[in-house]
Amino acid sequence: MTDILRPVLELSVIIPGILLSYLPVKSYLRQTPLKLTAWLLPLLLGICIFGGAVCCAFHFPTRWILFPLLPVIMLIYHKTLKISVWKSVSIFLAVFAVFACVNSLSRAVNALITADLHITENELWFRTGAGIFYNLICLLFVLAAWYPARHCVQTMIADENFAQTWYVFWIIPVIFIGVNLFMIPKYRSTLYTGRILQCYIVFSLVLLILLLLFYVMFLMMGGNLNRNARLQQENHFLSLQQERYENLCMAIEEARQARHDIRHHFVQLSSLAEQGDMEKIKKYLSAATGKISDYNLHFCENQAVDSVFGHYSTLAERENIPFHAMVSLPADLSIDEINLCLVFSNLLENTRQV
Repeated sequence: MTDILRPVLELSVIIPGILLSYLPVKSYLRQTPLKLTAWLLPLLLGICIFGGAVCCAFHFPTRWILFPLLPVIMLIYHKTLKISVWKSVSIFLAVFAVFACVNSLSRAVNALITADLHITENELWFRTGAGIFYNLICLLFVLAAWYPARHCVQTMIADENFAQTWYVFWIIPVIFIGVNLFMIPKYRSTLYTGRILQCYIVFSLVLLILLLLFYVMFLMMGGNLNRNARLQQENHFLSLQQERYENLCMAIEEARQARHDIRHHFVQLSSLAEQGDMEKIKKYLSAATGKISDYNLHFCENQAVDSVFGHYSTLAERENIPFHAMVSLPADLSIDEINLCLVFSNLLENTRQV
């Protein structure tokens, strides 16, 4: 029974791993968390028990079962989410890299446990104590990462300004996974040669700390990029509002001048009417109408959106493009105004280019 439990304990870390992977993407599940847990948890438990039994029966190391299994679990993970493959793969590999570092540390703990037992070289799996340590550290890491995963990482996933970074993020976890695999000694006795075991423990801890520092830097970089992009968008819309204000002032001035000149227009029209010259009246009206600029002074109650439409209305007028818009939005909106303005700006810009 103990022999079966040992490989099962090594494989069972996929359960806290998949739990940690789902924490930042809870809002993007294709199913409710309850339905997902109802079929995924029994599936993972069955895989761990069956894989441990196979390892025990055929004396396989658990990595022979784990590595072919991980792409399948990663595919299941991606298919249960409504996010891009780059994001899902990057998150999955990030968790895998952390657990690979913990695996190396657990191997060192296993070597300490078995130092006085004179275990033969064909010992394939962690001792029960090391397997429990492996699962315990992974669970503690899930608890420690619960809050940042549910808030900071989730914000980065939702932020489209950060989208291109996901294309390269997976490289660092893959490097750390490769280094931890490279560190696995071919022979158990290697760890007991000189100070190899002490160095192995130090290297395992250093790799784990470096990986966590990289994740912290990545989160900080994501927050800074998000703030910078936000400031750029706000500055852009402030410039639109400034331009809109100047156009409104120009239109108001022209309207004031038109009111000032209207008395002279009436005198001239009266003179032409007394002469009965309808052709001159038509020409005069056409010329007078052409001097009045067709400014759209107001599109909607919301100032931010009104500035966007006013900006593109002015651009259309400069390029002699017909522009007509009917917008009905209140002054206060329950959604983010900047994101809404981005949508309208992209739509109007694409329409202008077409």
